[in-house]
Amino acid sequence: MEKKRNYLQSPDLLPVGHGGREISTFGFAVIWVGMAIVLAAFAIGGGGIIHLPLPMVILATVIGSVAIGILMTIIGDIGIEHGLSFPVYMRAPFGTIGTHVPSIVRGITASCWFGINTYFGATAINAVLNMLFGFDNWIVCFLIFAALQLLNTALGIKSIERFADLAAPVIILISCWMYITLEDKAAVQDKDIWTWVEAPASGGAAFTAFMVVVMANMGFWSTLAADMPSLSRFFKAPRYERNWFKRNKTQLVGSLIVMPIVNTFMIMIGAVCYIAVKTADPIFALQESAGGIVLGVLLLMIVLAQWSTNTSANVIPAATIFSNVGGPKVPFWVGVIIAGIIGVIAQPWSLFDILNSVLLIIGGILASIVGILFTDYYVLRKRRVHVVDLFEMNGQFKYWKGLNIAGLLAWIVGGTAANLLPAYSSLVGFAVGAIVYYVLAKYWWFKKYPQAEMEDPSDEKYLGITVGRDWEIVEEEPTTIPAPLDISK
Repeated sequence: MEKKRNYLQSPDLLPVGHGGREISTFGFAVIWVGMAIVLAAFAIGGGGIIHLPLPMVILATVIGSVAIGILMTIIGDIGIEHGLSFPVYMRAPFGTIGTHVPSIVRGITASCWFGINTYFGATAINAVLNMLFGFDNWIVCFLIFAALQLLNTALGIKSIERFADLAAPVIILISCWMYITLEDKAAVQDKDIWTWVEAPASGGAAFTAFMVVVMANMGFWSTLAADMPSLSRFFKAPRYERNWFKRNKTQLVGSLIVMPIVNTFMIMIGAVCYIAVKTADPIFALQESAGGIVLGVLLLMIVLAQWSTNTSANVIPAATIFSNVGGPKVPFWVGVIIAGIIGVIAQPWSLFDILNSVLLIIGGILASIVGILFTDYYVLRKRRVHVVDLFEMNGQFKYWKGLNIAGLLAWIVGGTAANLLPAYSSLVGFAVGAIVYYVLAKYWWFKKYPQAEMEDPSDEKYLGITVGRDWEIVEEEPTTIPAPLDISK
């Protein structure tokens, strides 16, 4: 009789040690350029410019970008300190089984983003092929483009950084060209991009419109804020560094400087695109503004933009989550395929028109998870984690039948509260999730299920890279147990 292998110890989800961290500060900055130049962001700019002038849209975007960047960096310390991915750490506030519920929601969301970005890239490919060869079948382009991206991601994290190194500078150039061309097109129509507003809002309505842009930007990146540990566990960081800011230098540069700058520029292009051609659809805008070989080159750059975003921001997190849910029988590359399938069947070509409304809902739900992670990691455990038990089926994180009821209840309450106030969804979701989890966990759940790192807050036992530790998990191999002797014959 064969003993089942510990499904919590999937090789792709084990802690990443100091020697396995290959992404430098510059490397992450380059990856962020690739991730932040995403055409779906145009929808936020196009929606915001209807009621607000461009300077206010820019201000709201900067505020939202910096706010979500701060949350990304705070939660990303889980990966820096302990080398843990998002779905693995989620076993602490949600339980070894409970982690799958919010994780799957995040994984499906990332998969849908993969589908949306792939759709944009596919329409660009189709436009090029139609222009050169008269071929017109965007569905075929969609399927082929999706397959190529999934293959790139399955090759590993370093191949993604190399690809971003190539794509990033080219993407910056096309973005600058689009902005200049669209601004000129608006000027020809006697529209000043800095003052033009389609339906100006005033008073409380203007503030609400402003906050919608802020929250839409936070919602846009809330998936990555929750899931940053899955990426940050690969970032280079110094051993024995107790200064939080020095230890998280790679994150701080990428998420608080590079991302807000590039994301704001993309929102600006979306807004100017709407002013110039009355739509935030970038492919339509390009076809209106260019032609011939120039249009062909620009459309190919659009393809590169979507590719570099999808690999880092969407497919890796989704594949990691699906691998965690499936255990050792679902390696990372299988998780990549699952993410791709979901991204296709979600019919992303139908999602773009309702994207802003969807972002407010998603932002609140995922911000609630971020609030719970913040409370669990910083407030309750004070960054000390019993990492070994995260990989034990009967360890302290098993709780009640694998469920941390405090985390699940806090998530439900936080997500519900966020969507009762959609104009403030991300802020409400984070605050309510964090506070409710603190009360339930500290004064109820952890009294029933004591946590070793809270009972004995030892740095040497429960910190990671700060004390120079690489967490090592001894994998439990399946063993064959002899069947009992049958003496009935």
